[in-house]
Amino acid sequence: MGLRSRLNSIFKGQEEFDLTSGDVGKPLFFLALPIVVTNLFQTAYNLADTFWLGQYSTDALAAISFGFPMVFLLISLGMGLSVAGSVLVAQHTGAGEQREAEYAAGQTVTFAAIASALLGGIGYFFVEDFLRLLGASQDVLPLATSYMEVIALGLAFMFGFFVFIALMRGYGDTITPMLVMFGSVVLNIVIDPFLIFGWWVFPEMGIQGAAIATVFSRALAMVVGLAIMFEGSRGIEIHLRDMAPDFGYLRRLLRIGLPATIEGTGRALSMNLLLIVVALFSDTVVAAYGIGTRVFSVIFLPAIAVARGVETMTGQNIGAGKPDRAEAATGIAAKVLFGVLTAAGIVTWFTASAIADVFTTDPAVVSVTTEFLRYVALTFGFIGIMRAYTGSFRGAGKTLTAAAISVLMLGIIRLPVAWFSAQSIGETGIWLAFAVSNVIGATIAYLWYRRGTWRDADLTESEAASPDAAATDD
Repeated sequence: MGLRSRLNSIFKGQEEFDLTSGDVGKPLFFLALPIVVTNLFQTAYNLADTFWLGQYSTDALAAISFGFPMVFLLISLGMGLSVAGSVLVAQHTGAGEQREAEYAAGQTVTFAAIASALLGGIGYFFVEDFLRLLGASQDVLPLATSYMEVIALGLAFMFGFFVFIALMRGYGDTITPMLVMFGSVVLNIVIDPFLIFGWWVFPEMGIQGAAIATVFSRALAMVVGLAIMFEGSRGIEIHLRDMAPDFGYLRRLLRIGLPATIEGTGRALSMNLLLIVVALFSDTVVAAYGIGTRVFSVIFLPAIAVARGVETMTGQNIGAGKPDRAEAATGIAAKVLFGVLTAAGIVTWFTASAIADVFTTDPAVVSVTTEFLRYVALTFGFIGIMRAYTGSFRGAGKTLTAAAISVLMLGIIRLPVAWFSAQSIGETGIWLAFAVSNVIGATIAYLWYRRGTWRDADLTESEAASPDAAATDD
């Protein structure tokens, strides 16, 4: 039995179930499970660079700490196109419009390549200024700059792989991207020390070597992904004839994708603005904040994965004219995530001190981290609810609604609550802001969803619904 056959027996592929008929919960589970694993592999990229550069020098480790927020911002600025492509592929696939799905995929690849090349070029020329704005010291600034210059030049390769994952997910195949991601992560982990330390025949390149390893492994993954899509044997197929830039179709992609870009960019900016509030306190509080947010990023992986599954389920069922199935899938996801993450929150509440001990030996940091985790832990379930409903909004093409909920939660609720309460009750006010915004964000998402406006999706109708129509929509 081959590797793919073995994995299919565990995860099951898109060919094993129909997203638009039959059971709702089972296909949602099999869509989400590989996404969880893929996200874990994505986390492994950052962990590998952090580990090896930590062995190399403290300044190099500090440099990538400044580099990661900029990478996140650049990716966020371009992510709208991948979201739009995923939504259109899902809706056309659900409607049985294979030709239109292929055209959407081809156009997404083309404009994503153009956008990432532009963002990478702009990022390359403004890297140093941005890093200086973030507060990089004179010792760290040249290292962080050299790292980010390579990343910026290779942004098209990195973003190309994210587009491959999104398009395959829209079709309903989450296993193939997981396998490609696994190979890419292994390659990155293996070549990292050779380029950083100068092992064997390679020169010692330090932090720049880590960047080259990341770009090279992502580039290879993108090439494999494109080969799979051109072949068309494992999901959506793309054709060269569909990749000539169609600026009429670009308007359609931007209409769906721009709000998703705003959402992602808003998240990135709100994280950096919240850091300004945290930085008002001691290094102990800053360290505790860093540990807590890393713990959250791991715990919330299932919520992110299920939200992506809901996005695909909603898109395909909206396309098939079955909004009731989309609503049923969303309801199941919200209930399951609330239960699972609430249970995780209870465990976290009781083990908060032990979790903090894994990351630091400083008793003061352990104490503050424990407080942070316990304030937020019992609201984990509400994150699951919000993610489920915003995922359904995106799948229905209501990306502006999903973005509005995210901005409300992070920018209008969490940031002001953190700012004002921190001035009166200290760092505890920041932890309280997380808990309050989680609950209110979930409530807003649920009430907005119950209004039913997501059912009015119109992404597969009238003009630009077909390649021929799109070609004349200028």
